[in-house]
Amino acid sequence: MTPALYLASSSPRRQQILAALGFTFEVRSREVDETPLAAESPEDMVLRLARAKALALDVGESDVVIGADTAVVVDHVALGKPRDEEDAVAMLMRLSGRQHSVITGVAVRGANGVQAVLSATDVQFRDISRDEARAYWQSGEPRDKAGAYAIQGIGGAFVENIEGSYSGVVGLPVFETIKLLHAVGVHILPPQVRDEDNDR
Repeated sequence: MTPALYLASSSPRRQQILAALGFTFEVRSREVDETPLAAESPEDMVLRLARAKALALDVGESDVVIGADTAVVVDHVALGKPRDEEDAVAMLMRLSGRQHSVITGVAVRGANGVQAVLSATDVQFRDISRDEARAYWQSGEPRDKAGAYAIQGIGGAFVENIEGSYSGVVGLPVFETIKLLHAVGVHILPPQVRDEDNDR
């Protein structure tokens, strides 16, 4: 029996990435406390939360669950979702004209437990004026985004260059996710059948 695949995230971006890869899956998420632990690094935090999200669902023992968590990191500090306009503008001004990292922890839970990996991408922003930042807030796009921007939307206009995984910045790194899914027997394409005739 083929295991069911679940995405433990209400993020439309993650759903779109997984759907574009051709996977059949069900979206089902539960609230997880995302408060950072004392002295926890951003990298450890996103990995812990990705695992927690994958484990939070009540599914069959053989079913597969994907959990993910993304943070924007500058000066070794993780920027979460903005509380309000002033918070969003402050974040964007902090990112303006410099490089930051976007880290995504992705975890896959299968019959043999949970495996998690980290994707890290360096993102270079151009200079942003405070007026631009305020206008961007008014677009509505930054309101539910870590670091107050979305690279796949209007916020992409602020990005000069990236080094790493674009899909990881969006919220679900394709390479790492597929690798973890393959490890639990879920394939983007059917495994190739060995051609015995060609081996002779």
